[in-house]
Amino acid sequence: MIDIEIDLDIFNTVYIPLLKDDARTQILFGGSASGKSVFVAQRAVYDLLEGKRNYLICRQTGRSIRKSVFNEIVGVINDWGVGGLFYINKTDGIVTCSKNKRQALFIGLDDVEKIKSIRPEKGAITDIWIEEATEIDKNTLKQLTKRQRGGAESIAKRLTMSFNPIYKTHWIYEDYFSTIGWAEDQTEYHNDDLTIIKTTYKDNRFLTEGDHKDLENEKDSYYYDVYTLGNWGVLGNVIFKNWKVEDLSELGDQFTNKKFGLDFGFASDPAALICTHYDKMRKVIYIFDELYETELTNPSLADLIKPIVENTTVVCDSAEPKSIRELRDNKINAIGAKKGKDSVLFGIQWLQQQTIIIDKRCINASREFQMYKWIEGSNGQPASPPRPIDKNNHIIDALRYCYEDEGKDKQKARSFQG
Repeated sequence: MIDIEIDLDIFNTVYIPLLKDDARTQILFGGSASGKSVFVAQRAVYDLLEGKRNYLICRQTGRSIRKSVFNEIVGVINDWGVGGLFYINKTDGIVTCSKNKRQALFIGLDDVEKIKSIRPEKGAITDIWIEEATEIDKNTLKQLTKRQRGGAESIAKRLTMSFNPIYKTHWIYEDYFSTIGWAEDQTEYHNDDLTIIKTTYKDNRFLTEGDHKDLENEKDSYYYDVYTLGNWGVLGNVIFKNWKVEDLSELGDQFTNKKFGLDFGFASDPAALICTHYDKMRKVIYIFDELYETELTNPSLADLIKPIVENTTVVCDSAEPKSIRELRDNKINAIGAKKGKDSVLFGIQWLQQQTIIIDKRCINASREFQMYKWIEGSNGQPASPPRPIDKNNHIIDALRYCYEDEGKDKQKARSFQG
């Protein structure tokens, strides 16, 4: 153990009891900006310094690791001024405490073979942390827990899941919350095997007044309930109900009718590329890959998507002709979407008439399809005329662009299904 003193004032008070909680399963969930992910990162660094624990830190896809949980861990190390005690290998996704060889190993759960072979340099994996745990399926969780075999009996094995809640039909709610009779106003649950802590922005004393206002001013009832108050939600006026998630990893050779769409973004909004195959006879769209990244210049974006799209046409948001030109200058066959009057509603209606199958690795596509909603009127029903809420739609906009010509010869409907 390294002799280092940690001031408890660096933690949000609500989480301090979890520093030494040994419950087998620990769930930290709630609203946005509640500080839950930062705390788990702090606890991981604390445990590595203490020298008794190794961490396996996961998200559903490897792409999302570096800009989220990996950066959280590195940020804590830097904030605490203990960088000299760690070796940080960004390439392999390993953080090692140089004084005791305890490690945090980072992995995307879309790399099954790597999960099977992963092991720390010293000892066993004692802790698994799954960030955004609602992205994974139940079988993946079972496979993960097998990685915790072995090691000292005196060190309790822990599985920690952190996430913002989504809908009550999710398996995490059914397996962990329904079984204990979780109440809407409940904030904690404890027994020897399970700890649940629900937090909101009000539990994060490091937020600014502006942060509070942003969350408190949310107008949509579902988003306010879930992201501000941290409650499990019931999605009402969702736009798409004709989709499902499957493992498409073995079907790649069959995807010959490929279509690609791109929605531009940079800072808070991501650049979103959607990769699909269309079975026109069966009216099935397969979404087999995605790119969802912020802060990419157009040359960097071109470098990332070129191996994916090769020479196939990419239909892009025509509102950015300069970006389309820059992609073309970088050897991407980019064209602008035609759009036109009522193109959003017409595109939505056409997509509603298809069956949409999303690969389980495309977590951003599935998240958007879960949450893309109609604007509600005062009666709680979709407003008239129907209009979608302009959020959670970057992948969906890209999908509309690449399929805009499929229904061009059909008469536009006068009403749109909610």
